[in-house]
This record gives sequence, structure tokens and C-alpha cells, in this order.
Amino acid sequence: MKKRVAIVEDHPIVREGFVQLINQERDLEVVGEAWDINTGIEVYYSKKPDIMLIDLSLKNANGLELIKSLKAISPDLPMLVVSLHNERIYAERALRAGARGFIMKEEATENIMAAIRAVLNGTIYLSNSMRELLLQRITGKKRTDFAEIELLSDREFEIFQLIGNGHKTKDIAHKLNLSIKTIETHKAHIKGKLKLKDATELIQYAVEWTIDNVKKVY
Repeated sequence: MKKRVAIVEDHPIVREGFVQLINQERDLEVVGEAWDINTGIEVYYSKKPDIMLIDLSLKNANGLELIKSLKAISPDLPMLVVSLHNERIYAERALRAGARGFIMKEEATENIMAAIRAVLNGTIYLSNSMRELLLQRITGKKRTDFAEIELLSDREFEIFQLIGNGHKTKDIAHKLNLSIKTIETHKAHIKGKLKLKDATELIQYAVEWTIDNVKKVY
């Protein structure tokens, strides 16, 4: 029996590349494709995959929200994040949300099958460097470079990135389907956690941080 794989990826060309790559394997087959949270959940219910590959940048949404939703629906569902986002920033958040592995797309061609099989076998999959970093954090031997940012909730972090990417409050509210008042409340919490005085400092900090640390923001 082949293991059933579903792919949630909003770029059709990338998605098709993964489909072709996976379907060459004797023990794996792609049974469903999705591009946002709604279609991802629909694919899960209709196809009942053994594993779901999920990008963090989906149409009008953060892949972490899909992971949390699927975790609530099916706590034991294996999920592997395949993303352009920097694993040093996102891998721990993805694991906390319910994923069982994280692989960056630049490594996917060589290592995607090993990652899929590891997660299917119940193993947490991370790159060697990320695994070592997490061990050092746990043992207290290394203070993370992103200690302040890690104080932010997933939603606050999402808004922080959008600010850093030049989006205004109204645009963020529309993109996330939230009220402007809710976005302003989140921004106030972000300023408090990061010890920033006002909106100007928040914008400056977010832009500088995004340029320095994030390979891709949606």
C-alpha cells in the first residue's frame, strides 16, 4: 500500500514539481492538492491522507493557522512544513502548532523523501543545524538570536512581519479578515512586548528585522 500524500502549496508550479517528484516513489502517491486553508481542510476530509505537506505562505493566510486547524481535527495527523521561510525563525513555531517536521525548499529536492518518511514513521524531522540549535536552547547553552520576537504570539508575529513588509493597518486588517481595531490591539501588544515607544519605532524595528532575518515574507 502506498502512503497517501496531500500537498498544500499556493504556487501551482511548485506544487506540480512536488507531485511529480513524490509520484516517482514506489511507496508514496499524491492524492490531493490545495492552495489555502479551506481547500486544505477539504482535501483532508475528502482524501484522508497519511501525511500533509504544508507551505507557510498560503493564499490570504498563514500556514500555521491551517496546521492548528488540522491538529484540532485530527491530533495524530502527520504534517510536514515545506517552506522558503527561515527555519531558525519558523521551525519551532511550526512544531508548537502541530507539525512534525520542517524542511526548507532549498533542501527539499535532495531531502524531501527522507523528511516525508521520517515524519510518517513518527520521527520529528529537522535539519541537523536546527536540531542542534533547539538542543542548545533547551539546555540553556545558547540564547536565541530571536528571543524578543519569540515573545510574540503567532498572530502578533504575522502582523509584525506584515508591518515589516510595508503593509498599513487597513491592508493588514483586510488581508487577515480582522477589524482595524483588532489589528491596533495586536500592535499595542507587540509594542509592549518589544519595548517600543510608538508606531514609528514599531515600523522601523519591523522593517529592519524583516530585511535582516526573513528570506521571504508573504
